[in-house]
Amino acid sequence: MAEIAGLVLPFFGLILLGYIAARITGQSQEALGWLNTFIIYIALPALFFKLILKTPIEELARWDFVLTSMIVTYFVFALVFAVAVLIRKAGIDSATIQGLAAAYGNIGYMGPGIAILAFGEKAAVPVALIFCFENLMHFAVAPMMMALAGDDKRPPAQLAIDVVRKIAFHPFIMATAAGVLAAAVHFQPPLPVSRLIDYLAQAAAPCALFAMGVTLALRPLKRVPPELGYIVPMKLIVHPPMMYLAMSWVGDFDRIWVFTAMLLASLPTATNVFVIGQQYGVWTERASACILVTTVTSVATVSILLWLITSGTLPADLFP
Repeated sequence: MAEIAGLVLPFFGLILLGYIAARITGQSQEALGWLNTFIIYIALPALFFKLILKTPIEELARWDFVLTSMIVTYFVFALVFAVAVLIRKAGIDSATIQGLAAAYGNIGYMGPGIAILAFGEKAAVPVALIFCFENLMHFAVAPMMMALAGDDKRPPAQLAIDVVRKIAFHPFIMATAAGVLAAAVHFQPPLPVSRLIDYLAQAAAPCALFAMGVTLALRPLKRVPPELGYIVPMKLIVHPPMMYLAMSWVGDFDRIWVFTAMLLASLPTATNVFVIGQQYGVWTERASACILVTTVTSVATVSILLWLITSGTLPADLFP
């Protein structure tokens, strides 16, 4: 357990430092702009490119892995969406944000750092595959559902163009695509460029986690919405074992790939859920509360999961 604490506490400690710094200095949300720009457009893309570049091309074509991950994640989305509509009598728009809160983990900011720390650089490929393909779906599902709810007034053609543009030009997806192409042709950057990419990649996880702590501090918890009673357990407790069962049942995947998928499923609600809610003026305060509660709770749940994995309690494949 001391080894797990040594892994998890520095990781969540960076989030705590960002939170404390934001509370002490009283900076505004706008002050975070350039740091977020560096993380999203420079540092994390450099990390994805660097790690995928080293990967044999055949490992990047595991469609069975990608489809299994997406099916599980969107089953969680559909389940929470149904609970919100049928039991809570929510509209399509707020039910969509609730579904995303339960299914859309912080796999961009937190995923690469914690997976690589826990399992080494071999975890980079499953992280990149899950991130890219799940985000393709998230970028498409949110505007589609909001259009059905009547909150998105754009014409269908314009909506489709905007979705394709978001997908095609997202920095993480572009960096992953560039890494796949470079791996396919065995391209190696010149030494100065390679060193620059290394420096940027090393900054990605610390900066992302610090920025996440700042973001949490700038959105204080005012009240605990009743919907968190089913969203938080679904995100942190139900989603990871569902992913584990599906990965074990569907394919003979490498143990690091199985445990990486499970770890990503255990991460707290992504800050993008708040951004989507804010974009459409739906469930914004409750989305912010969900992000804060799941992040704080995940210190315990992620630690327990990592202990189960590293202690050998969980076999890599339930159905060998």
